[in-house]
This record gives sequence, C-alpha cells and structure tokens, in this order.
Amino acid sequence: MEHLNQVLLHENSRVGPDLEAWLAHGGGAGLEIALQEPAALIPLIKESGLRGLGGSGFPTHRKWTAVAEKKHSKEKYLICNGNEDEPGTFKDRILLEETPHQVIEGAMIAALATGINRIVFYINPDIEDAIANMQSSVAQWEGSDFYLKVSDQIQQPLDFSILRSSGHYIGGEETAAIESVEKKFPFPRRKPPFPAENGVHGCPTLIDNIETLSNVSHIVKNGAKWYQDLGIGNACGTKIYSLSGDILSPGVYELPMGTSLSDLINIYGGGMLVNKKLKAVFTGGPSNTLLTPKDLDVPLDFDSVAARRSSLGTGAMIVVSEGTGIVKRVAEYVSFFAHSSCGQCPPCKTGTYYIAMLLNKIDMGQGRRADLEALINLCEILPGSGRCALINGAVKVLESSLYHFMGEYEHSLKD
Repeated sequence: MEHLNQVLLHENSRVGPDLEAWLAHGGGAGLEIALQEPAALIPLIKESGLRGLGGSGFPTHRKWTAVAEKKHSKEKYLICNGNEDEPGTFKDRILLEETPHQVIEGAMIAALATGINRIVFYINPDIEDAIANMQSSVAQWEGSDFYLKVSDQIQQPLDFSILRSSGHYIGGEETAAIESVEKKFPFPRRKPPFPAENGVHGCPTLIDNIETLSNVSHIVKNGAKWYQDLGIGNACGTKIYSLSGDILSPGVYELPMGTSLSDLINIYGGGMLVNKKLKAVFTGGPSNTLLTPKDLDVPLDFDSVAARRSSLGTGAMIVVSEGTGIVKRVAEYVSFFAHSSCGQCPPCKTGTYYIAMLLNKIDMGQGRRADLEALINLCEILPGSGRCALINGAVKVLESSLYHFMGEYEHSLKD
C-alpha cells in the first residue's frame, strides 16, 4: 500500500481551509516560482505530460496555450470545473473539501501562465462542505501577499468567484459551464468556436478539471521529470481512482498512473465481496465502456485502456460481480442519461429515452429479436447527433455491453 496518497491526497495537502497549515507544509512554493518566470510555465506543463483528468485526457498545455495567445483580450476567464455529477465519480469532492488550497494555488498559476484575470470555482451545489471550505480558503488568499503579487503580474486585480453549478449532469460539459457562468440554463453550445476563442461573455476562457489544477503547483515546485517519474511505464503522474461496487474497500485511491486494474481491485480495494467473482468493470463512470476479467492486467492510463476498446474517463471504476444483470445495469445508466439530457437536441432526448425503454423491455424478458436489432442500429446512427457528448456516452456504454455480453442480451429475449 506504499503508493497510496502520494501527492494530491498526501496528509500535507489535506489541511482543509487552513492557509497557514498549507504554507507551513510547503504550499506556496510553486506559486513563488511561477511569479519569477511566468513565461516558463506552459513549456513546463507541456514537458511534464499533464493531461486533463476530468475525463478527456486532452494535453493541458494545449488548452493553456490557446488562451495565452489571446494577448489583446482585457478579460479572460478560468472555470475550475467541480460539477462532478456522474454516478461512481467522487474524487473532486474530496479535493475541494480537504485540499482547497492546492486547487486555488494551481488556478492562480494557470492565471499567471495565460494572463487570466477572472477565476470561477464552479462547484456542484450538493457538496456544501466543499463550497464552505472553498469560500473560507479564497477569502484567505485574497488577504495574502500572493494575491497582490499575482495581480501585479497580470496588471489588473485578480477576481475570484464561487458559483454553484445547476446540479445537472450536463452542467459539467465545458460550454454548458460557460452558459451557467453567464447565468443561463446550461445548454451546451456547438463547437467551434471553442471556449479559448469565444467563452464567457465572448472572452477567452479556459476550463480545467479540479484534479488537473490540483497537480499544477506540485509540478512547478518539483519539476517535469519528477511528475513523469510518478507514473508507471509511459504514463505520467498519479491518478485518483474512484472505486465502488462489489468490492470490500470502496473509496478514492491516489495511485501511480498506469497501476493495473488487478492491483486497484485486489490490493487497494481489498478484493471482491465474499463469494463473489468479477464479471465486469464500468471504467470512467457509466458514460464509458466495460472491461472484463481478461483485462485485469491492463495498466490504468489513457492509452493502455483505450487499446482495450475502453476509456479511462474520470478514473471511476464501478465493479460488478457475477450474478449482476448487465442489461439491467446498462438500462439504469442509460435512464440516468435520458433524465439528464437538456432536451435541446431531439436525437439525444428521444434516443436516450428509446434506448432505455428497449433495455428495460429486454431485461424484463419481454424483448424480441427486433428490439435487440433496434439497439444495434441506434449504436450506428446516434453518435455525433447532439451538441455535446451525452448521447455518445449513452451509446458507448450500450455498445460496449453488446460487444462483451451479447449472449446475455440474446438469452433474455422472448424469441
């Protein structure tokens, strides 16, 4: 268990809203370095290999560069995305509640690197403790010398705000978050234009996940090679895995990126529940794909998981055991997406509803071969038909379950 809580969840980071404790344990050192040479920050983040840890795995430096290049804009925004409303994902809650200062310091460094002057902490309204701790923490930073130094560097006052998200799952999509910041309903926008070009009130906007930002101060303080060496194989850094389901020790585990699925379940998660055998793992939450027992050896990093027709996503791992109906579980997840659809794209709203209806029909033993064929056809025609990725996520988990468990679907049919 020596790899647990290496960086983000280390006890020195989990100081709650106490800024003095954060600084006493080495906090602020990354920001001091950043203030000395802001121009070196994006090259450093690029060298480190930091990627978006909210699900996309997109190289962080590319987002930062796109916003930094908009040098003539007087207003730039950073949205620190803590909406986190997907079943099985609960890492950002821990970071916001227990490590608010590493989130804030990372955001301030991002502001220095890109010339951002407005930082919005966009947080799920259901995690009240996280919101309270962030409010207290932000107030302490605003009264610190660091705040004045950063404001001087960007040549205008740094503006912090804390915004409760709508609480809708779709509110975590980056353009929906922009709509929320503009005090509108979180309808996702079509892209392009991308947020770096036309974000909040038309200003260049950077949207980063809470876990991504939490890494920034540590990278600046310790260097790119230090971060690279934390991972296993070709992977860089650590990853917080949200582990739940039919295991003995569910929870959040910060481990080297590239830790095997077997180690996560059997060593850190304590193994399967008594007398239970592994059937499948929903990776990255229910909007992604399944792994099966033959994949226990897979390293849990973006590229290795993708090579198994799956996706790391947010790092959520929902473990299901033999005896659990895959059709029923997929029906539950697609019903969640149907309920979460914002409704502005008819293929998404009606498509998720229709998929859920067919899945429930098959699960109850009332489905026919035509219903199964309809599901297969929907997997071909629905992807890409919405403004955001919600419909893609619903189809992805369905398609993956059909690929791995077609026999279970066929066994449930009436004909």
